[in-house]
Amino acid sequence: MKRQLSMPFWCVKSTCNDPFGGAVMDSITSLEACEILCDAKKQGLIDFTSTHDDDIVAWDPANPMDDQDPSSECHKTIRALKDMMDKAGLKMKMVTCSLHGDKVFRNGGLTNPDPEIRALAAQKVMRTLRIGNFFGAEYFTYWVARDGFECQFAIDWAQAYKYIENGLNLATRYIKENKLSIKYCTIEPKPNEPRGEMFLATTGHALGLISRLEDPSMWGVNPELLQHEGMTNLSACNAAGMAINAGKLPFLHVGNQKAGQFDNDNPVLTGMDGLKEMVSLIWILEKLDWKGHVEFDNHVLRTDAAPGERNKIQVRKDFVKFNVESYRMAEKKAEALAANKDLDKIRASVLGKSSPLAKSLESYDLKALQAAKIDYKKLNETATSNANIDFAFNKAILGM
Repeated sequence: MKRQLSMPFWCVKSTCNDPFGGAVMDSITSLEACEILCDAKKQGLIDFTSTHDDDIVAWDPANPMDDQDPSSECHKTIRALKDMMDKAGLKMKMVTCSLHGDKVFRNGGLTNPDPEIRALAAQKVMRTLRIGNFFGAEYFTYWVARDGFECQFAIDWAQAYKYIENGLNLATRYIKENKLSIKYCTIEPKPNEPRGEMFLATTGHALGLISRLEDPSMWGVNPELLQHEGMTNLSACNAAGMAINAGKLPFLHVGNQKAGQFDNDNPVLTGMDGLKEMVSLIWILEKLDWKGHVEFDNHVLRTDAAPGERNKIQVRKDFVKFNVESYRMAEKKAEALAANKDLDKIRASVLGKSSPLAKSLESYDLKALQAAKIDYKKLNETATSNANIDFAFNKAILGM
């Protein structure tokens, strides 16, 4: 399936700074970023875009309702952006609230121990939801931001997760009470960065917390794959498979990652590792008939960025095209693997064993299970051939 693609504002606005060095590329305005995205839409590269509130308009904590004030810069900017996007046919698919950039949230946004800072975060979330509604966005994402810790003794463990629940429940209530365009919300987990540890470190952490929300049907996950799960040597395939089977994966974020490192945020397929895992991830999406869309969440390689007036636009345009073409290349290979009947037969030789006991297990037929005569010796001496399956897929991936 050729999936619809989204390229967010934050990807093209990145100036490629890192903890060891400042920006490489000149910064661009939200209007300039919008021009790049609209051009990509006109070329047929992307279908949607997404944004943090801070990607498109500055936040003034003293004026939390500026999006409703016709004289404000926020009000004027979002209208100028929407006019550009409407003309290009570019839809804002998702909005997310930046609770990591401003220094007031350095000890957390939704989980800050100071209730006034948590209230400030709530105001910012509500403003983001209104901005999303203005653009007709369908999704709202809670990225874990700075809701984490470095010192375990400095956390109120009886309240920390309750604070997250309160913040997410508030978003759900605000959407419903104001009849906003947001139809579904997601959590984007991360194991660390920008904090030493995060409260919602993995897809499993996020799914577990969702079950405790007021309206779990309103919430899912959008893991960043390969990066976030790969940072702690977890599997992107496992995260996607779990979320799809739970019915909680409306869309996902993609990029590339060397396992066990900091958050690389490399473009798709770019770097030392990840090619096989990205292809296999998309193959899983095909095999599970997943219907969601894919959103990029990465940036220009810092080595490939360059300062200067011309570069600030052209390098970013090239980045969008390179990312899309890299993803489509992996997608094409994954589609071929999913349609390969010979590979299906090889998998079925290991995975396709039938037995009446399968129904007994599924129906919890305790009597049948207890009475079953199972040939332990035969089972124990029967070799599996997982490596042969992998070898067949490797040959197909390498075109041999």
